[in-house]
Amino acid sequence: MPNACTFERILLDSGAYTQYKQGGVVDIEGYLDWVARFPHIDAFAGLDDIGGDYKRSLRNYEKGGFPTIHDQDPPELLDDLIPIARSAGGWIGIGCTPDDSGRRMGREDWLLRTLKRIPDDLHVHGFALRHYSYIPRFDSFDSTAWFRSAMRLRKIIGPWLMHDEAIELSIKQCMRSVRFPADPGEAEQEGLFDS
Repeated sequence: MPNACTFERILLDSGAYTQYKQGGVVDIEGYLDWVARFPHIDAFAGLDDIGGDYKRSLRNYEKGGFPTIHDQDPPELLDDLIPIARSAGGWIGIGCTPDDSGRRMGREDWLLRTLKRIPDDLHVHGFALRHYSYIPRFDSFDSTAWFRSAMRLRKIIGPWLMHDEAIELSIKQCMRSVRFPADPGEAEQEGLFDS
């Protein structure tokens, strides 16, 4: 019997954020070997350098995966990332460097300017940008909040709730959250959106 998959689309992440926060090193060849174990994915993130070394990111993108533009990258870098995104399955990532508390608030202006420059034929994945879900240009988000919420659900309901079902419920909860607040800046200040 073939494996059942709960989700219609699957994107794989590189672990660049963990590398950034914990100071480890993701072995690019090991990452690509791991990605090869999942032939039915829609796309995978190229190993980017969240710390600001966009030239290292570009070297890694040559080995595969879709690129990501960060708020600390030079704006003109996006022009180089668009053709890479097209050749990597039509996906591009966008990310903001977290502040000392781990939040990514106050970046709406940069996000809107950047998203406006991304062609409509590309899918946009927001890395840990769920609190900006009111911006309609995003096609997907990842969030550790989904994982934490799924773990809380499993504790409440018990082991009968499968892990992927718990995550699916967490995602549905996110999708039901406010998508178009009257004043997004006010919603950010009140902490209505978590990262």
